[in-house]
Amino acid sequence: MKAIVQHQYGSADVLEFSDIDRPEVADGDVLVEVKAAGTHIGDWLVMKGLPYVIRAMGYGFGRPKNSVLGTEVAGRVASIGKKVVRFQPGDEVFGWGTGCFAEFVSVPEDTLALKSANVSFEQAAGVPISAFTALQAIRDKGEVQPGQKVMVIGASGAVGSFTIQIAKSFGAEVTGVASSRNVELVRSIGADSVVDYTTQDITET
Repeated sequence: MKAIVQHQYGSADVLEFSDIDRPEVADGDVLVEVKAAGTHIGDWLVMKGLPYVIRAMGYGFGRPKNSVLGTEVAGRVASIGKKVVRFQPGDEVFGWGTGCFAEFVSVPEDTLALKSANVSFEQAAGVPISAFTALQAIRDKGEVQPGQKVMVIGASGAVGSFTIQIAKSFGAEVTGVASSRNVELVRSIGADSVVDYTTQDITET
């Protein structure tokens, strides 16, 4: 299969478009035929191997432990391990794993969810990491309740934009903090009010 691989840390110049073996499927894994893969800052950090703590987190010291980048995926189930119960071949799914910049990726069953029919593969591939981070912040850590006030700093970024929408769905009153060029964007995704940090000091408003 085709994949984007790297055998050393560095700039985008270390990436190669190569033929590699299709991954094996463990008992609890799902083999996904990749239709779209998301990209975010984490992929760039792993590609660079910086900061060095990235390497100590299990990504490999001298060179990348996993030669294929990519942690967000959307696609169609090609096959399943014998212990998988939630998915069947042909299901359209999205989620995260390791090695998603390839034609096929094998990921644990519990890192996937069924994709809604009204969402494209490209849209779904941009959801997993950022949206799950936002969901954890609002639902699990913040335990946001209807009527509470939530301020989202960095409201126009990936995590911030999901946070606004999720907080609104929980019934919160949301203030977004963004730069001038993103004020209308933040307002358009549901923020009740927006603070432009380039002209206002959020500690005084």
